[in-house]
Amino acid sequence: MQQPLGRRILAEFLGTGFLVAAVVGSGIAAARLSPHDTGLQLFENAAATAAALIAVILAVGPVSGAHLNPVVTLADRFFGGVSTREAGGYIGAQLTGGASGAVVANLMFSLPAFELSTKVRSGSGLWLGEVVATFGLLLVIFGVVRSGRGSVAPFAVGAYIGGAYFFTSSTSFANPAVTAARMLSDTFAGIAPSSAPAFVGFELLGGGLAVGVIRFLYPSVAEVARDLIVPHDRPDRPVTRDAW
Repeated sequence: MQQPLGRRILAEFLGTGFLVAAVVGSGIAAARLSPHDTGLQLFENAAATAAALIAVILAVGPVSGAHLNPVVTLADRFFGGVSTREAGGYIGAQLTGGASGAVVANLMFSLPAFELSTKVRSGSGLWLGEVVATFGLLLVIFGVVRSGRGSVAPFAVGAYIGGAYFFTSSTSFANPAVTAARMLSDTFAGIAPSSAPAFVGFELLGGGLAVGVIRFLYPSVAEVARDLIVPHDRPDRPVTRDAW
């Protein structure tokens, strides 16, 4: 028995909001704490994002699966894990939740709630970085879930994103909802509105390529599609003394 769609949509909204707040907020903090060391700023941003991502997936995963990413949701729709209606609700929640997270992060650090980024991120190397980052993210998610180790998926995803901050030229946005939200903060993690459409396009390309490869590597992946990113197709059960 699935959780009601409204509950799952709220989980996606909150989860994506906290993820973006972690990305943007830690970027602001890193720039202020280490103003003269860009490498250290990136490390601080990556570590905070990876840790927060693990925690958020663990928190909302039992409700919605913790997609937190339109590319993940579209891939899950392709494999039959969610319906078109469910996918639309998830993606809407991810986009609005991400924007809300950016606004909250700005306000926490006494910045304007909405401040369009002026940070241009453009070029073939960065675009290829987004293809690689998104491709790898889906490969990790589906590979772990397909292997029956869904319980470790939050840690695998967090570790991958933390690593991809450094091994991809684009610092691994890998998420259209996060990319769109980062336009709203003219800070370390921001991206100029003129740069965002290309990033989103190449993220979708990476996702599409990953779906093809995943389908070839794991022919029976549709059987576990409903367990993305973590199992959540279960009714709520009260905790009893015996459960401990």
